[in-house]
Formats: sequence, C-alpha cells, structure tokens
Amino acid sequence: MSLHTDEIVLRPRFKKELPQSNTDVIQLFADAKKQQSEYIISIIDDHIFLKLPKSKQHFWSPQLHLEVNEVNHETAMLHGLFGPNPTVWTMFMFFHFIVGGLFIGFGVWAYSNWTLDNEFAIQIGVMVLMVIIWIGMYFAGRIGRDSSKDQMHELHEFMEKIINA
Repeated sequence: MSLHTDEIVLRPRFKKELPQSNTDVIQLFADAKKQQSEYIISIIDDHIFLKLPKSKQHFWSPQLHLEVNEVNHETAMLHGLFGPNPTVWTMFMFFHFIVGGLFIGFGVWAYSNWTLDNEFAIQIGVMVLMVIIWIGMYFAGRIGRDSSKDQMHELHEFMEKIINA
C-alpha cells in the first residue's frame, strides 16, 4: 500500500486484508493503547482512531480512522481514512456549503434579472467570485493536507507497527 498518489483527493483512503480476525486486530490496538503514550488511540466497536497528542498537533494535523471488518474467522479487512480533526473538517464543509448556496442564490437572482431584462452583471460577478473562493478553498485544503503528510506517514507507520507485531 502506498500513500503516494497523484489522485485528486483531500482525504486519502486505503484498505488492507489482514490474516487475523477483526477482534484480534482490535485487541492489538487496545494493548497498544495501554503500552504506549506517544499516540492517542480511541476504539469504538470496529472503529479505531489514531491521533497525535495535543502537543504535536497543528491546525491541519491528521487523524487516521480505521475500520476493521470481519471477512471470515481468520481474516479481516482494514479500511483506513486519513482526515483532519472532525471540527476542522466540519468547518471546511460548512464554508463549502455557504459558497455553493451563495453561488446558486446569485445564479437564480441573475437568471430572474435576465428574464426581466434587468441588469445582472453584479450577480454574475458574485458568482465568479464564489467560484474563485471555492477554488481557493480547494487549494487551501490541498496545502493543509500536504503540510501534514509527514504526520500522516507517522500515523501509518505506527499502525503498521501494531498490526505487524
């Protein structure tokens, strides 16, 4: 599995088949939680969250969400998803929603003015501005993800160390 990809994704994903049952894999992480303090490990049912301690986190610090699904009694499928702190992600999606809503609202307003033979240049200008802001937010997300790549690799290596122990 490689984390280096040319795909356009803000939240990289991976999956890996493991030669252990899902309960055994979850137990490995539960044991690691008790034996180390370098990382924060949270376990909820078949979901495992790996985070860096607060002292090492910055605004774009990632977390690794793992879901361990049972394939059969001897194997499990591990699904991994890197993403920012859920609060940061929610804020980011809220801003995208606002920009999209404004774009649609001004589009409707521009269309109404066009059908009424009224001036609609301001509405088109705001729509163009919303597209520029959306592109800016996309690149801000990419820059944030790229700035946290080392931490993503650190979390991935920690996960590999646990499942290969």
